[in-house]
Amino acid sequence: MFKLFVTSLILCLSVPLAPTADAAAPTGEKHPEAKPYDKKASAAENVDAALARAMLSDKRVLLVMGANWCHDSRGLAGWFETPRFANMLKSQYELVYVDVGHRDRNIAIAQRFGIEKIVGTPTVLILSSSGALLNRDTAPTWRNAASREEDEIFEYFHKFTPES
Repeated sequence: MFKLFVTSLILCLSVPLAPTADAAAPTGEKHPEAKPYDKKASAAENVDAALARAMLSDKRVLLVMGANWCHDSRGLAGWFETPRFANMLKSQYELVYVDVGHRDRNIAIAQRFGIEKIVGTPTVLILSSSGALLNRDTAPTWRNAASREEDEIFEYFHKFTPES
């Protein structure tokens, strides 16, 4: 009965995993960039749908709170669109991008999961399929995502395991 409800919810909230973005392409810098943050998207509906899908597939939810104006937000999103990251993320996560404007939009989403304010972008939340925040200590540390090495970023998301 519960799975039927969740399946119905998914069908009702048919939303893309992430808003359509410009294709990630090298910008002359060390990382690709993308612009997937849609200020018109219904962030709450997208997050709820991702949690419902994660519950059915036993995946985590990767909630990236950023903005298209932010170099680091675009850089992290760009890596996520490369085949190496896209394949890993698809198998382990439901990915949702949430536009936070200039840290003044969709803040209630972060608060819902225990992050009181967005101190920098992107802020990256890894959630269990039941919505528990699994990376509280490192969620706000992605403000330098564009300057991180590809392998470092990949390993963080690939090998991330919740603490017991």
